[in-house]
Amino acid sequence: MGTNGSTVLEPLRQGLPPVDPTAVSGSASCALPARYEAVRGARSFTRSTLTQWGLDERFDDVSLVVSELVTNALRHALPEDSHGSHGSREAHGEQDPPVRLHLMRWSTRLVCAVRDPSEDRPGGCFSPARTEENFDLESGRGLFLVDSYSDSWGWHPLAGRLTGKVVWALFMLQD
Repeated sequence: MGTNGSTVLEPLRQGLPPVDPTAVSGSASCALPARYEAVRGARSFTRSTLTQWGLDERFDDVSLVVSELVTNALRHALPEDSHGSHGSREAHGEQDPPVRLHLMRWSTRLVCAVRDPSEDRPGGCFSPARTEENFDLESGRGLFLVDSYSDSWGWHPLAGRLTGKVVWALFMLQD
């Protein structure tokens, strides 16, 4: 998960019921380039990780949510000139990739989290509580899918030396 995984996800842990640290089954993380083709790589990474964890049956729902979260990060959270190989931060020798996918599994839950450099609220005016109003919005409809296919989702800004935000989705697993 990288050196800052626990820092990135601490607010997420605070928003969930207590988790027994011994119940953590695994975590995996991958850096994604600032290109739309990265969505395919994120799905492939998700498939291989879920297969390793014996969660193949959850792939369809989780993959759809991962695709939406990564697409949103690439489309809305990166500067316009960062899309494509010449404008990406990696091409300029910076070590911290602009978008990162984290998958974490506990015995009873799976969390998908996408980190991006923007501090803007995801989805603009999208609100899960106002489903009927969301249909007319120009953006945020992907978050309607995230809301529909996951058990819950949210976001939080990063703190400390990290800038940006994490958008996460929770999937409950059967014991």
